[in-house]
Amino acid sequence: MKPKRVVVTGLGAVTPLGNSIHDYWQNLKSGVSGAGPITKFDATDFRTQFACEVKDFDPVSHFGQKETKKLDPFCQYALVAAEEAVQNAGIPSDRIDLTRAGVIWASGMGGLGNLDEQLIEYAGRRGNPRFSPFFITKIIANMAAGLISIKYGFQGLNFAPVAACASSTNAIADALMYLRYGKADLIVVGGSEAAITESSVGGFNAMKALSERNDAPTEASRPFDVSRDGFVVGEGAGALILEELEHALNRGATIYAELVGMGLAADAYHMAAPHPEGAGAYLAMKNALDDAQLDPAAVDYLNTHATSTPQGDICEMKAVARLFGEHLARLSISATKSMTGHLLGAAGAIEAIACIKAIEENVVPPTINTTTVDPELPAGTDLTLGKSRSRRVDVAMSNTFGFGGHNAIVIFKRYV
Repeated sequence: MKPKRVVVTGLGAVTPLGNSIHDYWQNLKSGVSGAGPITKFDATDFRTQFACEVKDFDPVSHFGQKETKKLDPFCQYALVAAEEAVQNAGIPSDRIDLTRAGVIWASGMGGLGNLDEQLIEYAGRRGNPRFSPFFITKIIANMAAGLISIKYGFQGLNFAPVAACASSTNAIADALMYLRYGKADLIVVGGSEAAITESSVGGFNAMKALSERNDAPTEASRPFDVSRDGFVVGEGAGALILEELEHALNRGATIYAELVGMGLAADAYHMAAPHPEGAGAYLAMKNALDDAQLDPAAVDYLNTHATSTPQGDICEMKAVARLFGEHLARLSISATKSMTGHLLGAAGAIEAIACIKAIEENVVPPTINTTTVDPELPAGTDLTLGKSRSRRVDVAMSNTFGFGGHNAIVIFKRYV
């Protein structure tokens, strides 16, 4: 069976830079930082007291008071982002085969905030086991996928991949394979995260993974800078509608880009540290190019994983330099986590959207806050520092890596 072509027909976003695709992309292009003091809880006693929070998000206006109580924020963000994507795609629910419409929705942490809340209350009651009847449904990581399918009546494949910070890129990769081989016509795919919580911030602090630049939070996420000291945790959701090409054409859908390749690989090295030479990252990128049947020289824009950690940024760039070779000098690179922070399981989805918008508008979003580039980076690397740049973007690659050594890459191409 000849693989079918897969295209992007809808986009949706809830991010620290805005709660719609328009606002997210405009602020990303403009180099706006989404970081600020934590308001989700009292962070006074934490080593890190700032994050990239979603702002001006009123769940009651979306779901009403009663339903809001049933939904963890990671599900709220998922439903709102998915709604924008479904509307953006103009999906006619009465004229598609609902048994061939699916959802693959990822989260690295699930309902961590509600887990914290309920366990703290349990401890305060000295062990009285009185939990909310919504406790389990609010914390399990697959619930966002289930809720999206319930809302739209999509009866096809439905699951939630978990691969830490590579989770939503894995979701996109999975959807590509199912659509290519005729297992679905249309899939809502993406990821959401709401992990700005005491246990998350405290746990990442204990790992020494977070920036502690409390005096200048908007400048804290500084990928590739010599003074980088860790990532800034973010939250939100990104949604894409992926569709088999003929199905999209038959219903007259707008096509934003074609999803042409995916690559997965494991570091097989360490629970938290990346492979020092970026072995898994290199293999995943190479696998993605092979899958797309593209040479490295075909890639115009690379959205790096680049979280602003001392080890991770360099390991990734070693892999990038090894793969792209002489083409590195002509490759536009940016680290959009410098603006959004790290959305963990949702990072891949919003960064895939950045790649798609870069193709649509021929604009490479910037890397902000990086003032002194680490000398370990290959000379001449174009990191798109400070401000966005106009250039032709026909092919864009998105890198995501997760604790446990998970590496996931997707490649988008201008649809012709």
